[in-house]
Amino acid sequence: MGQYNQGGIQDFGLAQSSSRVELRPLMRLVYLWMFFGLLTTAIVSSFIATSEGLVATIAPLVLPLFILEIFLVMGLRGALSRATPTMGAIVFFVYAAINGLTLGVLFWVYIANGQSSAIASAFFTTAGLFGAMTLVGYTTQVDLTKFSSFFLMALIGLFIALIVNMFMRSPALDYVISVVGVLLFTALTAYDTQRIKEMASLPEFSQYGDATTKMAIYGALILYLDFINLFIYLLRLFGRRN
Repeated sequence: MGQYNQGGIQDFGLAQSSSRVELRPLMRLVYLWMFFGLLTTAIVSSFIATSEGLVATIAPLVLPLFILEIFLVMGLRGALSRATPTMGAIVFFVYAAINGLTLGVLFWVYIANGQSSAIASAFFTTAGLFGAMTLVGYTTQVDLTKFSSFFLMALIGLFIALIVNMFMRSPALDYVISVVGVLLFTALTAYDTQRIKEMASLPEFSQYGDATTKMAIYGALILYLDFINLFIYLLRLFGRRN
């Protein structure tokens, strides 16, 4: 479902800027695009989760859809570098909709097992943590980029642990993975917010235009992934898993 491209914004090869900025055009657009991406995912997942027939149809396709999501995330950067903002927006919303399909199947499982309250609890906790860490990332004077290597190693370790536990099926390891996932994506929210703030201070993104829109879509994707991953790991903690 959610994936994370930690190289993300740095891969655009743009220089950092340490100047303090107000809520500039790039920042406004990032959160606007992120909101509509999350709204798309929420609408699609809610529609799927309320239909057992749709779940039965989509469930066998979860793995192919997951692989497609990975390629869409990888391809979005290339699309935004070479294509128009419109093409980037299409890829972004297609990704958000596909993520809604896979999340809808997951939600149905929780609802069918009487765990619908876990979904609500995970969402509101995610929103609170995300909002708090966004504020931290935007206002802190600490250079969070010095932790980038740690975040990358933690992401790799988390991915390996997930693969290993697919075969071990250890409840204890699953709990540890969920806790680490929550802590990691909470920290990454602040890290990515600070990186986007630095981009917003660059002259090329000081006005609305194609370059600003394309970077805003990519920044929105990064924060969208932070939010979705944080939500999923919290859901694993709040829900009683079979």
